[in-house]
Amino acid sequence: MKAYVIAGLAAGFIGHGQMVLAQADPPAPAAPATVAPAEGPLQGRPETPGAQALAIQTPMPLPTAEGDLPLDLIKVPEGFKVEVFASGVNNARALRVTEAGTVIVSNWEGNAVWAIPSGGAPKMIYENLDWPNGIALHGGDLYIAEHQRIVKAADIDANLDSPPELQEIYTDLGEPRPHGWRYLAVGPDENLYVTNSAPCNICAIDAGFGEIRKVSLDGRSAETILRGMRNSVGFDFHPETGELYFTDNQRDWLSEDLPEDELNRLTKPGEQHFGFPFCHNGTFTDPEFGWGYSCADFEAPIALLGPHSAPLGMRFYTGDMFPADYAGQIFIARHGPWNRTEKIGGDVVVAYLDDAGNVTRIEPFLTGLIQDNEYVGRPVDVEVMADGSLLVSDDWNGAVYRVSYGE
Repeated sequence: MKAYVIAGLAAGFIGHGQMVLAQADPPAPAAPATVAPAEGPLQGRPETPGAQALAIQTPMPLPTAEGDLPLDLIKVPEGFKVEVFASGVNNARALRVTEAGTVIVSNWEGNAVWAIPSGGAPKMIYENLDWPNGIALHGGDLYIAEHQRIVKAADIDANLDSPPELQEIYTDLGEPRPHGWRYLAVGPDENLYVTNSAPCNICAIDAGFGEIRKVSLDGRSAETILRGMRNSVGFDFHPETGELYFTDNQRDWLSEDLPEDELNRLTKPGEQHFGFPFCHNGTFTDPEFGWGYSCADFEAPIALLGPHSAPLGMRFYTGDMFPADYAGQIFIARHGPWNRTEKIGGDVVVAYLDDAGNVTRIEPFLTGLIQDNEYVGRPVDVEVMADGSLLVSDDWNGAVYRVSYGE
């Protein structure tokens, strides 16, 4: 024991008894002048200067003028082209395309829904709604998921100039506002699917939250198809198997680098639990709620998408314009973090699948919307057009971009 102590002490000196000091800590982040109370999305924030300096990233108060959109900064693979499909759509979020080619855009923060007729300019068709984030189309009808209900507009294409009164079909969605923006789609079984995310950063959730539900088109029946989802704002169905794949935003304030956000796959509807709030990423239990649980008890993600990268909308590519390598692959819009010192995401990536539906790799597709660690755009959703081009919404700028190949 004494020999080790002497050797350790000797290693601390050189020359004539001079002490060699270890590398000093880097300078601490500056503390903000005013600190918001740690509630709502700040729940669980460490009371340290670096964490206190992080704040919600809010979009532009007004849509960016078309001439000022960051088109020259956007990078896509060789052979692809990006152009402005529409501008002036404040807080452009979810995207759907009708059979007639009308693009419907939800407007969560502005409480409105917009329509972009084929070859026409955007126009607001509904306003004064309650967080209308999720939208879906079936048989010409438009379905809108508000905070607490799903409503329907019949035969929307034929009534764009005089939108019909919204018909309430489902009202059993949760009240707490955190993560209360719904995502909505029609599945291959011709039922609606809607998210009811966890109403917190990290908490023991009540029954009915942290799940995706299947709801009949008339709203008369509903069932939970999965649990343990924290906050999904995007899902789609595999074009061949019909299996549901969904993005999921994981908890905040555990670490800048953990947990990573996820891509998940539902293979046994009604039987799978995806871990929240007990296990994260399929690899480690939550420091507060994970005691007594094992990650082996939950469904692991099929891909990790980066810490706090905020993956939102996703679509399987079903068009025929892009090169064959993209057929059946998943385009994912990563909105980018608000509570991470070094921003990542703010892009669209492609998750490549093998024949068994497992992710083999993830590659960047549309990048350039983070400049000098600041957002110049934030993708939200993607949608495949009838001609095979890809639309990308950007709520930061209130715009929709169109990505084409070979034109």
